[in-house]
Amino acid sequence: MSSKLIVGNWKMNGGLAANQVLLDGIKTGLGAMRCRVGVCVPFPYLAQVQLLLANTSVDLGSQDVSAQVSGAYTGEVSAPMLRDFGVRYAIVGHSERRQYHGESDELVALKTKQALAHGITPIVCVGETLAQREAGETEAVVKRQLAAVIHENGHCISEIVLAYEPVWAIGTGRTATPEQAQAVHAVLRAQIKAATAHAERVSILYGGSMNAANAADLLAQADIDGGLIGGASLKAADFLSILQAAHRCAG
Repeated sequence: MSSKLIVGNWKMNGGLAANQVLLDGIKTGLGAMRCRVGVCVPFPYLAQVQLLLANTSVDLGSQDVSAQVSGAYTGEVSAPMLRDFGVRYAIVGHSERRQYHGESDELVALKTKQALAHGITPIVCVGETLAQREAGETEAVVKRQLAAVIHENGHCISEIVLAYEPVWAIGTGRTATPEQAQAVHAVLRAQIKAATAHAERVSILYGGSMNAANAADLLAQADIDGGLIGGASLKAADFLSILQAAHRCAG
């Protein structure tokens, strides 16, 4: 990819005052970064963050999207609703959604389809648990998860962003080594290439506890096109350090 993509996932964190302080700090340090940047925020803060990001290079994202367009689906938020707030990215299939909300590979594929149909770039998450890694099932798991999305979306697959997030490295402080992460990214890259003639359009992000200390080594890997950042995206200084690492990779 021409430039790295760094997306912050705030998860269920934030507040009106805290959001302004965080984004003011990020905007102050942003400068002319040679990387693409986004933040995926909780639904209640989309309107606030849309205003705070106006006239900046930072794109707005959501942390989920419904598989439905409208109707009697209490609590769901549709892709057309997200578009009303200028949302560019929507995370789909995050491991926490799969684990705590029982989201299947098929549902993730349908959510991906809805996002694409309404001009939103889905950040499709795949990843294995610690038990699956220790059983040697990593490749089979991530390929199965991605295959469901490819099957449902066909040639449109070239329009997604993919994120590899080893479940055992999310919020645990554990991180895949650059070599471990690169190995899985290479598998995913090959699967994308087999599915579309436009595989070069697909950014593959690493999403397992990337932080200021390890970002440079991870981003230096051949098939790691950026990061989906959790905890480190909630501190302006840490997030800016990751952006700086991505910026240097472009130089």
